[in-house]
Amino acid sequence: MMQKRIRVGLLAVAVAAVAGYAVAATVRDEPIQPIEPAKVTNPAMVELGKQLFFDPRLSRSGGISCNSCHNLSTGGVDNQVASIGDRWQKGGINSPTVLNSGKNIAQFWDGRAKDLSEQAGGPIANPAEMASTHEAAVATLQTIPGYVAEFKKVFGNDKLTIGQVTQAIAAFEETLVTPNARFDLWLKGNDKAINAQELRGYQLFKNAGCVACHNGVNVGGGSFQKMGLVSPYKTNHLAQGRADVTKQDQDRMMFKVPTLRNVELTYPYFHDGAAPTLTVAVETMGKLQLGKTFTPQENADIVAFLKTLTGDQPSFTLPHLPPSGDKTPQPDPFAAK
Repeated sequence: MMQKRIRVGLLAVAVAAVAGYAVAATVRDEPIQPIEPAKVTNPAMVELGKQLFFDPRLSRSGGISCNSCHNLSTGGVDNQVASIGDRWQKGGINSPTVLNSGKNIAQFWDGRAKDLSEQAGGPIANPAEMASTHEAAVATLQTIPGYVAEFKKVFGNDKLTIGQVTQAIAAFEETLVTPNARFDLWLKGNDKAINAQELRGYQLFKNAGCVACHNGVNVGGGSFQKMGLVSPYKTNHLAQGRADVTKQDQDRMMFKVPTLRNVELTYPYFHDGAAPTLTVAVETMGKLQLGKTFTPQENADIVAFLKTLTGDQPSFTLPHLPPSGDKTPQPDPFAAK
């Protein structure tokens, strides 16, 4: 009887191992890999971060929130060449998508923030964006009883800090993952998830060398590369990429490679927003980065493939923001400098 149980147990282990291998084997061996849904470990912090992401009271004017430039209804961007900042100032650079941004090697086009928490503090104090200060933002939140209670619930103390603010925003942004793109389904073995043109576009995308930079689960975001590798990129934009951070000439025009997930939603393209459509972006990148001139059909095939990278968009109940207190600063978007 004991030997029989051992044989049955070993058989069960073997079957489980084969089944596990079969599941794993359904993911194709490609430079791009599927992205999986986010795993929430602290829902209370995520909910607090969601409130802060949508709350314009973090800005000087009381009129600009994180969602203003990273609109979750439009692919995590604002579809502007440059975002509109405090007192209608023109932002310094095209806003990258917040979707799947936690998968990036660093944040901002020049990588000056190491993670989402550090990034979240930047726009709050940028005079051309939300134009507040960290001290003023924290002071405003401390006048809102609902937030005081929420921060104490999440962090376990009465001291409200900018570090807690950015940590909560980052926790929410980490959940903004877009799984189940049609290309992901194809990667997992569903041959019918993409059509012949889209598959042809992917093969061209891969064979032409695009995957050298646009690879992994985020189809980009994992490295810094020179904009204008084969031919110089001509632009009047002042941004110099990593060189603006390192002050090293060899880093000039080295920008973080953008993710291509949901790219059909995140126009216009490039750090200067100079490419209004995917067709223009593919043509430009082919020439500048690869030294290739794609035919109209090849361009259309690659664009068709890129549209298969659109995944499930964030779906949640909009947060109810806690009401202001008696001492909360009143919105003042028209104040003189």
